[in-house]
Amino acid sequence: MTTYAIGDVQGCFAPLKILLKQIQFDIEKDTLWFTGDLVNRGLHSLDVLRFIKSLGVKQITVLGNHDLHLLAVAYGVANMQSGDTFNEILSASDRDELINWLRFCPLLHDAAGYVLTHAGLAPSWSLPEAIKLAREVEQILRGDSPEYFLANLYGNQPDCWSDQLSGIERLRCIINYFTRMRFCYPDGRLDLSFKGKISNKPQELIPWFQVNTRVNTDLKIIFGHWAALGGQADVPNVYPLDTGCVWGHCLTAMRLEDEKRFSVKCV
Repeated sequence: MTTYAIGDVQGCFAPLKILLKQIQFDIEKDTLWFTGDLVNRGLHSLDVLRFIKSLGVKQITVLGNHDLHLLAVAYGVANMQSGDTFNEILSASDRDELINWLRFCPLLHDAAGYVLTHAGLAPSWSLPEAIKLAREVEQILRGDSPEYFLANLYGNQPDCWSDQLSGIERLRCIINYFTRMRFCYPDGRLDLSFKGKISNKPQELIPWFQVNTRVNTDLKIIFGHWAALGGQADVPNVYPLDTGCVWGHCLTAMRLEDEKRFSVKCV
């Protein structure tokens, strides 16, 4: 059996089909891991969601910030934003089935010697702590009434993890590290405003995977979310796979068994 991790699809269904053909994906033998952000910005979010859901146990998808935004809109606690392209999902006959499937996706997947999340791991989190925190949020998202959580999902504060955090502030901080993180300050505090290339960053900011005090450097971490990296981090054990498909660049897969990458150009 072969496992392929695939970067942010974001509604780009045609490139996904071409990539799966290139890697000769066999549903009987292979498994696909997705870094999240299955939907939004691209034009075929409904097709992407239906297809990946149809793979059943042959796929693992971690939630990204765009997936969570879709859930918040679907539950009526957030408004559509300029550029959102998931109207088809909201009006689909199988809308409720798709939304329910999506909210049961995890925030973190740990298997085969790799850790899969959308944006990465907070510099201060060990793997056991990260798993515990992911499960805290997943339990609420999968509960009978996720509306309050989804309605209060948005915001940049608190900007630094502490186990003393509680309530919605604790949940929001966990979500921001798992799904929105790019740059941190040297002490691990989040900066969620700058989204550009590392070469253009403010001097005081550091990519999360370069924070000197990071305790999880031994983990092999696969993530998406950060298209500006161009799939390169130049740090051991860090595997960024968002190569900007929705922005006209590439959709990328990595075969876990030998870490070989496969990419297709996106139209």
